[in-house]
Amino acid sequence: MTAGMFQARQSGTPRALRRGLLCSLAAVFMWAGTVPTMAPAAVAAPGQPKQWHLDAMGAEDIWKVSTGKGVKIAVIDTGVNSSTPTLQGQVLKGLDASGAKGDETDDYDGHGTTMAELIAGTGKGGGIRGLAPGAQLVPMRISDTDLQNREKTNAQDTVDAIRAAADSDVKIISMSFGSDYSSREERAAAEYAAKKGKLFFAAAGNNAKEGNKPQFPAAYPDVVGVASADSKGTVAEYSQHGDNVDITAPGRGMPRWCDTSFKSYCDGDGGTSSATAIASAAAALVWSAHPDWTGNQVLRALIDTAGRDWAKDTRSTYLGHGLIRPRQILVDGKGDPGAPDVSPLTNQKTGGAPASTAPSAPASSQPPKGDSQDGAVVAGSSKNKSEDGGSSTGLIIGGIAAVVVVAGGAFFLLRRRAA
Repeated sequence: MTAGMFQARQSGTPRALRRGLLCSLAAVFMWAGTVPTMAPAAVAAPGQPKQWHLDAMGAEDIWKVSTGKGVKIAVIDTGVNSSTPTLQGQVLKGLDASGAKGDETDDYDGHGTTMAELIAGTGKGGGIRGLAPGAQLVPMRISDTDLQNREKTNAQDTVDAIRAAADSDVKIISMSFGSDYSSREERAAAEYAAKKGKLFFAAAGNNAKEGNKPQFPAAYPDVVGVASADSKGTVAEYSQHGDNVDITAPGRGMPRWCDTSFKSYCDGDGGTSSATAIASAAAALVWSAHPDWTGNQVLRALIDTAGRDWAKDTRSTYLGHGLIRPRQILVDGKGDPGAPDVSPLTNQKTGGAPASTAPSAPASSQPPKGDSQDGAVVAGSSKNKSEDGGSSTGLIIGGIAAVVVVAGGAFFLLRRRAA
């Protein structure tokens, strides 16, 4: 990574790649960390949704080393339709924590199925190809605002889902949900999952232009907050920033199911929801290849190899530790896993004992003009710890019917009502 690769754009996106390189070269180098070869990678079959991130991240090379086999991922979302061609055989028994009609395979929105396919879709039947097609999925259904308005639901569904995932044999929790509100119960559930050795990814949020309030569970100290970027490594203008961002993954321009009929895909902006799914898949790839590693080591290796132009011991306000690049670990053999019992998020030993103090240095990247925030957050510093006693969680959705429209009409956000 050369100095100055990330620059503040004056009009729009918070942090962008310098445009001196060709877009295709920049995309492959930024996301894969290598000079592209002549052979095409992860090309979509006729009729298959276009997924730029597979090519940019070097998926074909990655799959020669790891497909995520042996790793189970809990998908806490609107449910997962296990009968889509690309998910057949990929979905295990899960939990319906919503309390609504149906079970965890009854996706009432289409969002959860899209996230599941981005993680572990096989691509069969012209469907979405997941970054970790060898992984298996455990759906945990929770409710959104619309479902709550239609049916009686469980007010503590997110807490129940997180704890159920923590008590299961899943290694990774992927939660493309978020809310302005924190609750003691939800935070305790996230802490419990960390103590059980789970690696928990959650959407950093999509309302940067609507107040940029920290989103939960992403803002909890034990949860990996994921920001969204495009094929050029540009952070989306809606992607929330601050010390709740730990890593950045592809999120813009992702295909999605158009509706609950599951007949066709639509183009749209997947936002931090899709970015969370892809980050979870990346972790599955690494964990499958290194089954003796702990979740701390998997995450630390991903952080160590992330694309950035600032010191490894600092975080950018917008990209966290940088652009996620599993190819660096799996194909190039890079990435320091570090201590198995020290969290790279909190710099504390598993179980709460403090580790050595992480060094501090300012990131070289600067925020956009007019942004008064510091450009970096010291790695290991506490994430947002505020609690207001609320227990509502809203769905962060890209391109699906919702109540608030941001980012030029391409992205939507649903909020759960207060419990």
